[in-house]
Amino acid sequence: MVGIRSYGAYIPRYRMNRMVIFGQMGWLNPANIMNAQGEKACANFDEDSLTMAVAAARDCAKGFDRSEIDAVYFASTTAPFKERLCANLVAGALATEESIRTMDFSGGLKAGTSALLSALDAVSAGNARNVVVTGADSRLGKMGSPQELMFGDGAASVLVGTDDVIAEFKGSFSTGHDFVDHLRGANSIFDRQWEERWIRDVGFDRFIPEVIGGLCEKCGVQISDFSKIVYPCYFGGERKKINKKLALDAEKVVDNLQGTVGDTGCAHPLLMLAKALEDAQPGEKILLIGYGNGCDALYFEVTENIKKLSPRKGVSGNLARRAELDNYPKYLVWRRMVPADTGLRGEEQKWIRWSLIWRAHKAMLGMWGSRCKACNTQQFPPQRVCVNPDCGAIDNSEPVVLSDAGGTIFSFTADMLAASINPPAIYGAVNINGGGRFVFDFTDCSQEDLAVGKSVEFSFRIKHHDPEKDITNYFWKAIPVS
Repeated sequence: MVGIRSYGAYIPRYRMNRMVIFGQMGWLNPANIMNAQGEKACANFDEDSLTMAVAAARDCAKGFDRSEIDAVYFASTTAPFKERLCANLVAGALATEESIRTMDFSGGLKAGTSALLSALDAVSAGNARNVVVTGADSRLGKMGSPQELMFGDGAASVLVGTDDVIAEFKGSFSTGHDFVDHLRGANSIFDRQWEERWIRDVGFDRFIPEVIGGLCEKCGVQISDFSKIVYPCYFGGERKKINKKLALDAEKVVDNLQGTVGDTGCAHPLLMLAKALEDAQPGEKILLIGYGNGCDALYFEVTENIKKLSPRKGVSGNLARRAELDNYPKYLVWRRMVPADTGLRGEEQKWIRWSLIWRAHKAMLGMWGSRCKACNTQQFPPQRVCVNPDCGAIDNSEPVVLSDAGGTIFSFTADMLAASINPPAIYGAVNINGGGRFVFDFTDCSQEDLAVGKSVEFSFRIKHHDPEKDITNYFWKAIPVS
C-alpha cells in the first residue's frame, strides 16, 4: 500500500493583523480594505522558506527512524538559492544518511503537489522506500498591493512510503496550462499578478472544476464520495462560487486558513492537507488539489493507522503558538524590503569559507555531536579527544544527533551593540541534554522570556546573510520552551 505515513506543519510565531498593514498603506489603494480582514503569518527575521521547510519536515519525521529516509523533495518558489540544491540542506538538517536522493521543485504554485506526486511515483516504482516531501514559501507583494495582504508564510510536509500508511493513495489527475495569473521573473523579488477577475473567472473557476472532473472520471468516483476537499483559493467569493458550482457541502471543504495564516504559495495545499489529517477518521476520502499553471488532483483514503500516529504539532499546534507583530516597518526590514542601518559592525565583511563549512557540514546542518564509547561522555561540536578529564580517549567516539535533544539555559546576554536587524541580539550558553555546552543565539523570544535553567529546544535558522554576495548561512538556534 502506497500513501502518506505522516504529516507535519510549520507556521511562524509572528502574526500581523492585516489592518496594521492597511493602516500604513491604505492611502495608496483604499480598495484594499476588502483584503484587510484577519491576520497573516510573518516569518521571523532569521527565517526563510528553507528554515520553515526544515521545521515542517522535523515535525513530520517525529518518531520515525531518519536513517530509513532515502529521499527528500523540497518545493518552493522562494528558495534562497538558484544554484545550490536546497533539498540537500533539508536532508542535512534532518540528519539523514548521505546516500539519499534529493530534489528541488519550483516554477509554479503547484510545485508542492507535483513533488508529492513524484514521491508517490518513486515509492510505487520501488525506487524509494520513504520520501519526505516538504514545501514552503515566503512570497512578497509590493507595499500597498493586494498580495502583501493576502500572502502568508508557512510550510508543510508529508512522509510517503508503504508501511503503516495513514492515507492510501488511490489515484491522480493533472492538467498543465501556460496561464499567467501570477508571474515573477528570474531577477524579480515581488510577485506580479494580472487582473483579479481574470484569475478568478478563467483560473480558479475553470481549472479546479476541470481537474476534479478529470479525477472523478479516471478513478470512477463522485465528488460527493469525498469527506474532505482541499483546494487553495484566497478569494472568499470565488470559493463560494466554486462550492455552489460543484454542489460541494460547505462542511466538507477544508478551511483555507486565509484569516489566520494567509496563502503560503506552493506549500498551501500541503498545509491544508495537514489540517485535514489532524481530525481525519478511517474510511474518509480526501481530495487534494494543487493550483498553479494548471492543477494536480490527488485522491487519498484514510486508514486505521491514523489512530496509531503519535501527535504532531501540526497546524493547530502552530496556530496556538503565536505572538503579535504590530510594527509594520520592522516587518519590512525583516523581509529585506527596505534597507536598515545596523551600524559599522553591520558593514563588516564576513567571508564564507566553504572548505570549512564542508569539513563541519554534519555538525552545522544536522547538529551532530560525538559520544565517547569508553565513558559515554557526550560533546558538541564533535571531538576526536574525549573531554572527560578522567578519560581522554582518542578517536573512540560515535556520532550522535543532538538537534532533538533540547537543553537548558546556562547563561544569556542581551547585546545592543551587536549588528542585528532585531536588536538586542540575544545569545548565551546552553547545556545540551545528555552532555555538552555550546553558545547559541536565542530566537522567537524576548529577554524577559529567558531564565537560567529554563528549557530550550533547537531550531534551524538563518545565522548570517551576506547581501553583497547574496549568500545565506544557516545554523541552529535555541528557543525557550513555554
